[in-house]
Amino acid sequence: MTIHVNIGEAKTRFSELCAAALRGEEVVVQNAGVPKLKLVPIDDIGKLQREDVARRRVAAIGMFKADFEGFDLSLAALNGDAAETDRRLRQKFEPHS
Repeated sequence: MTIHVNIGEAKTRFSELCAAALRGEEVVVQNAGVPKLKLVPIDDIGKLQREDVARRRVAAIGMFKADFEGFDLSLAALNGDAAETDRRLRQKFEPHS
């Protein structure tokens, strides 16, 4: 069940609303009929933040998925590229004997 209250009512019923949120009810505080905040237990905040970060990561990775199709992004391939880069740098900048 969702409880919708305006700011003035929330001030008056704060302890009651906190108890409801701790029981798992959704408590939404509104200002002029527009939802402004939600009361949630602290344990739920960490879960919500982790879910939000995971959702944003999936969206960001999915956005670039087509750009990397056909590339070998395995660790072996990446290490091979690094070795080739190191060889070129040594060849270019190290003194020749």
